[in-house]
Amino acid sequence: MSAVTVDRVPSAGEKRMPRPLSASRLAWMRERGMGATVLVSAISTAFGVALVTATAYIGHLFLMSPMYGSSDTLGLVVTVLGMLLLAVAVYVAAIVTANTFSTIVAGRTRRIALMRLVGASARSQRSEIAGQGFVVGAIGAAIGLVLATVGAVVALPYLDRLLGVSSDYVVVRPELALPALAVIVTTWAAAWAGSRRVLTVTPLQALVGSVELTHEQVAKRSGRNVASITLGAIGVALLAGGLLLGLVTPLGVVVAFFGGLFSFTALTLAASAIMPPLLKVTGRMFGRSTTARLAAENALRYPERSSRMAIGVVMGVALVTMFAVAAESVKAMVAASSGGEPDVYFNQMMDSFSGVMMALVAVSAVIAAVGLVNLLTIGVVQRRRELGLLRALGLTSSQVRRMVLLEAAHITVTALVFGLALGVAYGWVAAQSTLGSVPIPPMWQAPTFVLPAVPLVPTLILVVATAVLTLVAAVVPTRLATKAAPVEALAD
Repeated sequence: MSAVTVDRVPSAGEKRMPRPLSASRLAWMRERGMGATVLVSAISTAFGVALVTATAYIGHLFLMSPMYGSSDTLGLVVTVLGMLLLAVAVYVAAIVTANTFSTIVAGRTRRIALMRLVGASARSQRSEIAGQGFVVGAIGAAIGLVLATVGAVVALPYLDRLLGVSSDYVVVRPELALPALAVIVTTWAAAWAGSRRVLTVTPLQALVGSVELTHEQVAKRSGRNVASITLGAIGVALLAGGLLLGLVTPLGVVVAFFGGLFSFTALTLAASAIMPPLLKVTGRMFGRSTTARLAAENALRYPERSSRMAIGVVMGVALVTMFAVAAESVKAMVAASSGGEPDVYFNQMMDSFSGVMMALVAVSAVIAAVGLVNLLTIGVVQRRRELGLLRALGLTSSQVRRMVLLEAAHITVTALVFGLALGVAYGWVAAQSTLGSVPIPPMWQAPTFVLPAVPLVPTLILVVATAVLTLVAAVVPTRLATKAAPVEALAD
């Protein structure tokens, strides 16, 4: 269905100039959030293409190895891992995109209500937003597919020389189109899911600006709470089942993967109930100044907005931590199996594998960072009147900027700690369910139960990266927060 637009009525004596139809239909592309969604789709597609290429390349090297080439188990592990990582990439993109479109819809409340007032149906409005998601997803997927494929073709010869092999691996394969198609479909679906609130917008809301659910309204959503509890229970059961099945077959990681998917989806659905209390605890670390209290109260006043910003960072940190912990736990399992002295060749192979995967999974953190910057910027733009009122009441420009910076700090610090905890748990489950039944050299004995091993260097890198993300995410919003005069902001 084509988009319905409301043109400004010309004043007396003013002649209406015709606009090109294509320009009118694509005017929404200039809206804040759309460019970032294209970027997320492009990164996600490139991420998926890189994962497919890397896992196939590593599997090709395993088959060439004289020691592991005949191991069907290792080949199965690499193939399954590649499929799961691709699913993770698509999942991250879907969550970030859905949160972005939810925020965009909240800012379009007045426009959507006006459309309803002149006769447009909620379904037509929602279909329009979903169509926009499909377009930006397709543009981003095409860009990501081309760039990642060209990058892989250029990088492969250098990687061969670095590893001292001649793999003769062919990069351009039909399966590289799968990540692009998956991103397009999930971006459309995420835009459809994120636009669900269109159904609740009434014509009377044309009198107000952006509308976010309050803490009381969030608490009343019993259906969402029941769904999150149900999915959480299923996820925990599957995680436990994956651990037990992993003692028999490496396919236990597949069961554990779906357990992680269900449990994290439950956390995402319940984020508006989980994150505000955590943000409140974090807020106490920033003192009791006026700006610190305002920043903390904003997170509690509109939990949906703050949780959307935080959950993407939680996901990125959890994924990076998960693979770091999984790699360290595998090394511990190998050491336990061989009496404390793991096979050097196997250890080097695992280091190379985990290094490549860590570099790839770190892209998910970049996706989450783009989502945080995007949502924080959109949020400040939509709160223009609120920020103008604070300045009219006496807050200086520097205090408003500091408040926005503290909001970003609250979100990133809380997301960091929560993501680290989830990553440690998921990482150990992934390692145990994958290799719990795999004979490990040099003694070729199944590994014993090993506690999760947390690497120091990746953890420190995450802490530093979080601090940098806080500063970067707040640069544009803090400038926008004080760009307009209080009178102009209040007039919006």
